[in-house]
Amino acid sequence: MKLKSHPEDFVVEEKTQFQCSSGPFALYRLWKSGLGTPEASQAIIRSWNLPRDAVRHGGLKDRHAETTQYVTIYKGQPKNLEDRSFRLEYLGQASRHYTSKDIEANRFSITLRGLSQEVVDDCKPRLESLSVGGLVNYFDDQRFGSLGFSNEFIAQPWCKGDYEKALFLAIAEGNVHDRPREKEQKAALRDNWGNWSECKEQLDRSHRRSIVTYLVDHPTDFKRALALLRPDLRSIYMSAFQSFLWNRWLSAIIETRLESEKQTAMKSLCGTLWTPNASVDATEIEWLKNLELPLPSARQHDWPEEFFPVLESILSQMEMDIHEVRVKFPRDTFFSKGIRAAWLNIDGLQFHFQPDEDRPSRQQLHLTFELPRGSYATMIVKHLKLPFEE
Repeated sequence: MKLKSHPEDFVVEEKTQFQCSSGPFALYRLWKSGLGTPEASQAIIRSWNLPRDAVRHGGLKDRHAETTQYVTIYKGQPKNLEDRSFRLEYLGQASRHYTSKDIEANRFSITLRGLSQEVVDDCKPRLESLSVGGLVNYFDDQRFGSLGFSNEFIAQPWCKGDYEKALFLAIAEGNVHDRPREKEQKAALRDNWGNWSECKEQLDRSHRRSIVTYLVDHPTDFKRALALLRPDLRSIYMSAFQSFLWNRWLSAIIETRLESEKQTAMKSLCGTLWTPNASVDATEIEWLKNLELPLPSARQHDWPEEFFPVLESILSQMEMDIHEVRVKFPRDTFFSKGIRAAWLNIDGLQFHFQPDEDRPSRQQLHLTFELPRGSYATMIVKHLKLPFEE
């Protein structure tokens, strides 16, 4: 089975009731393909020569997809912008920035190709169960795209006050998503770490080079150098670590509450995550379907009494406690405060099979559905347990 053989195989549309009115914030509809939201934002900033954090969005949309979302720019230009990989459509003015709270849901249209008849027969019952039952609401691996080859989260040493390590992970560590030039730039930093003049000489103009330029004059001030990271990247690093803790917490709760033979292991960048399997009676997981867990953060003070010790145990294994899940500097960088449902109900799931357009001897599966903001369509694909091809 192949996922995302073509950009149009994974289509996401943001749904919102955010209205144009009047005010200094220009509202746009952003369509993009083969480009992540941060990369699209930076392309807009370069095209219009804007401040580096001028483009505000409600959520991050997948690079390997066709996506539609909404963004705002303070005092943005009242016109459209078109590039090879994105299109920005001016919609009008607003009184404030568009945020994640303005997203009502995301509408998905997904095509999975290259399915044998055996696979089709096997996944049909899972599709039926999803339409009426739902699944565990884990953050999926896209949330952890900032993880480098060491599998160390940038935010963890940041929380512990190890600013040099956090900076190294952010700007120098290799990542599976790095393009060739990016690999070269990071290698130059790793090879010359501490020799900031040499690093500067080898780097292209970028936010990374701006940080190194600061270090040329302040060679050990890693704390303030971190503050020079783009705000959107800092937010991604915080979200990744917080989501990792939430996933580990929920997985440990499920592992503790359910008998081992009623659990299924799911691989992820967070390690093994546990989910109820088909042998579980609906009444046995009613508690899970009603469970909501806070996002781990020192800002959170109201914890579920039964499950908080589980989170404390996870943090203890990382030589941390909940009071350390915060960053002291800079002040505009922080972990989110909120509640996330442990169970995901899928709205309007429809599916049908037809001959694969690329391989007529195989079948393709087309799925359409809506999910609340912050939930991952790829978790549904994983739940179907389809055999992936390289």
